[in-house]
Amino acid sequence: MSDTPGFRFCDDRGDRGFSWIVEEAMTRTSHVLAADGRVWLVDPVDWPEAVDRVRDLGKPAGVVQLLDRHNRDCAALAERLGVPHVVTPDAIPESPFACIRIMGRKRWQERALWWPQTKTLVVAEALGTNGFYTGGKAPVGIHVLLRLTPPRQLEAYEPEHLLTGHGQGLHGSGISDAVERALVESRRRLPGVVIRIPFSSRS
Repeated sequence: MSDTPGFRFCDDRGDRGFSWIVEEAMTRTSHVLAADGRVWLVDPVDWPEAVDRVRDLGKPAGVVQLLDRHNRDCAALAERLGVPHVVTPDAIPESPFACIRIMGRKRWQERALWWPQTKTLVVAEALGTNGFYTGGKAPVGIHVLLRLTPPRQLEAYEPEHLLTGHGQGLHGSGISDAVERALVESRRRLPGVVIRIPFSSRS
C-alpha cells in the first residue's frame, strides 16, 4: 500500500474560487481566491489537478503564504506560474483583500486575509476546523499553543465563509458566532482539546 497521501477538492465557491485538502492527519488545506479576472493561491500544496483549474478562473496574480513556516509548495508554484510569492504580507496591492496581523513573534509570523465583498476570512494556523483544533467538540477551534492568548482581533469581523489552513471550510450565517465562541471559550476548552488531539508536526 502506498504511503502517498491523496487529495480532494472541497469548498467549491464557483467563480470566486475553490480549495483542496491533503488526506492526512493534519488535513493541510490550500485555497484559490478569484476576483476581477485574477487569481491568488493561498498556502498551496502542489496538486496538479488543482493547479490546472487555476487558469479556468482567471490570470494568476500571486501566491500568498500567510504563515512563515507554511512553506509547503508556495515558492515552487509561484515560479511555475510566473507570479510573486509574498510571505506574511501586511498588504497585497491591487487585490480586494485586507491583511490582518495575527502573530508577530520571532518564530511565529502569521497574517490572515479578509475579503469584505464576499465576507470571507482566511486563516492559516490560528484557527482550524480539524480534530487537532476542535477535539471533535466544535465547528472551529484555536491552535493549542494560542489558547491562552487567542487572536481576539478576529472578533472584529463577521465572516460568512471561513477558510483555514487545516480542515474543511465553514460557510453560512452562523460562522461569525462559531468563531466568536471559539475565541471566548479558548481557555476553558484547552484541557479537552489536549487529550483528544492527534499527534502531528506537519504544517
